[in-house]
Amino acid sequence: MTIATQISRRSFLRVSALAGGGLLIGSYVRSADAAVAEYTAGFAPPEEFVPNAFIKIFANGNITIIAKNPEVGQGVKQSLPMIICEELDADWSHVTVEQGLVDRSKYGVQFTGGSLSTPMNWDDLRHVGAAGRALLVAAAAKTWNVPASECTTRNSRVTHAKTGRTLGYGALAATAATLTPPDLKTIPVKDPKDYHLLGQRIHGVDNKAIFTGKPLYGIDVVVPGMLYAVFEKCPVFGGKVMSANIDKIKKMPGVTHVFVVEQIGNALDGLMSGVAIVADSWWYAKTARQSLQVSWDLGTTAAQSTEWFATRAAELSKLPAQRTIRKDGDVDAAFSGAAKVVEASYFYPFIHHATLEPQNCTASVKNGKAEIWAPSQTPQSGLTLVSKAIGIAESDITIHVTRIGGGFGRRLKNDYMVEAAWIAKVAGVPVKLLWTREDDMRHGHYRQAGFFNLKGGVDANGKLVAWRNHAILDNLNAGEFPARYVPNYLAEASAIPHGIPTGALRAPGSNGMAFVIQSFIDELANAAGKDPIDFRIDLLSQVGPATQADRFDAERARGVLELVREKSGWGKRKLPKGTGMGVAFHFSHQGYFAEVVQATVSAKGALKVNKVWVAGDCGSVLTNLSGAEQQMQGAAIDGISHALGQEMTFENGRAMQSNFDTYPLIRMVQAPPVEFTFRTTAHPPTGLGEPALPPVIPALCNAIFQATGKRIRSLPIGNQLA
Repeated sequence: MTIATQISRRSFLRVSALAGGGLLIGSYVRSADAAVAEYTAGFAPPEEFVPNAFIKIFANGNITIIAKNPEVGQGVKQSLPMIICEELDADWSHVTVEQGLVDRSKYGVQFTGGSLSTPMNWDDLRHVGAAGRALLVAAAAKTWNVPASECTTRNSRVTHAKTGRTLGYGALAATAATLTPPDLKTIPVKDPKDYHLLGQRIHGVDNKAIFTGKPLYGIDVVVPGMLYAVFEKCPVFGGKVMSANIDKIKKMPGVTHVFVVEQIGNALDGLMSGVAIVADSWWYAKTARQSLQVSWDLGTTAAQSTEWFATRAAELSKLPAQRTIRKDGDVDAAFSGAAKVVEASYFYPFIHHATLEPQNCTASVKNGKAEIWAPSQTPQSGLTLVSKAIGIAESDITIHVTRIGGGFGRRLKNDYMVEAAWIAKVAGVPVKLLWTREDDMRHGHYRQAGFFNLKGGVDANGKLVAWRNHAILDNLNAGEFPARYVPNYLAEASAIPHGIPTGALRAPGSNGMAFVIQSFIDELANAAGKDPIDFRIDLLSQVGPATQADRFDAERARGVLELVREKSGWGKRKLPKGTGMGVAFHFSHQGYFAEVVQATVSAKGALKVNKVWVAGDCGSVLTNLSGAEQQMQGAAIDGISHALGQEMTFENGRAMQSNFDTYPLIRMVQAPPVEFTFRTTAHPPTGLGEPALPPVIPALCNAIFQATGKRIRSLPIGNQLA
């Protein structure tokens, strides 16, 4: 995060000439702190801005637009430049997208996560494009000596309708570079009805390169003089090296360096202790590692296991909660007067990100400077960690952002970047560190597991009047639905301190919480004798007073529920025996999604997901419909994969799953068709790759109940139906 100098919006834009008569359009965008504060807290921050350069218009009419954020497959390398291009009124076919280096002074905050890229950059990037368009119109008006109001733009050209004259942006670039930048307050942005690019299906800028195998990813990087490294860490999280047969490993074929790495900083977020092996090829390094023998100080985490977590959670469930998250009304009195009371315990496990591309990083450290090629979602945070670890100033470190072969939150952490930089510094040569799949699985930052003890009460009219949830291990938040929609509501939590590294995973918090909440709401609907969608819509009408933490919009939630009911034919389909339809909705990352799953369970317990219907409200605009469709399908299928078989278990502080044979991901034959519909509302656009995932898990579990009468209260589903 950067602290920027206060400047006025009048000086938002900066223009200068490129060699050969081109135009460079620079701008100022909000600092990381300001942008995040505005988005997450719902209020306008101080106007802090940092300089930035986004657009290059060359004399030949070609245009380069910088993509500032890392590309993880979610499409921001495409969608953010499209926002600028739309307002610039440029011809997308003549636009080249260039990935920006990590540079706070030019681009402000650069990270990918939380579905924040679109909402945090939407207004700023529109104004960058609109101001650029205004400059080019002003240049044309000056050239023709006509009022700017008589000029229009389209496809990288300015036209004066009265005389029929027209000039391309390239021909106007040199003149535009001499003009005074406009005041953004006077520059209108387009009405969405006038969009020509946004909302269309536009293929990815890297599609051809990916299809033809061009080196785009971190794992593809090769630099001159590069050697290859592997890094052996303790199988127990946080363990440290006591001794190792380093002398023997040094003598093995192709090995150039072997050394012990001492822990620096937090063992779960800094540089962990281990043994590094550097060799002429990765195969030599990997082969030598197989002969490595290390004596470890295992530490306290060695006493922790999956069974230990379950035992501690059971003990805590019988005790008063350690803290209260939220309390409304009188829960005990409401339960006493309820017509029906339902109690249930739910569990979801630790799970792994399972990125297709294992963690990797290439680093060169010499002469007091470092150069790094990293597939990181948070390269600026990685820059800070590397600087502290190797003792080189951030200004002397260059980080190249590579395309990322899957992140899902795992690459918010930069442990692999710090490891590569440290090994390269000690070895004194450029080094490519590549984790094996087993390294990746056994040394993840996993989605936190959670145990939940719920109690709900409905009155004689079938209305939900009381709710209690005691969360153990994982946490609730004060505004989590159905907070504010149940008059008597109590959310509590108890912690289990442990040493398993955890972190964000696609739709963090919500990916498990939706399963718990929406499954239990289904139980309560059944107890009340109500249709599951009607019960939810009725619940949404019971809203109480709002607090600053309550950003949930009932009208938008009702909208997607009604839309998915219509599109799925809810209640109108004649389903065969063993087939059921389940529904769920969830609000996360500012997106509202409702989903219906149709599933069949055979007499022998075989589960088939027949179809998924998704209804989403992500605001007023979808930047790229092609990307949006892919995100919807991917989110639904990814969520089903979470539910079916993904689970990390631990024994003696060690991860038991090490590859896809013991950590099954969904197969193509299991992937259902996904039909999706978007509801357009008058709200700023949000991300959608994360909020579309959470509802599919409880919708599937609720469909299983409708098909079999069996409640799924523990994930993964696995063999529970057999």
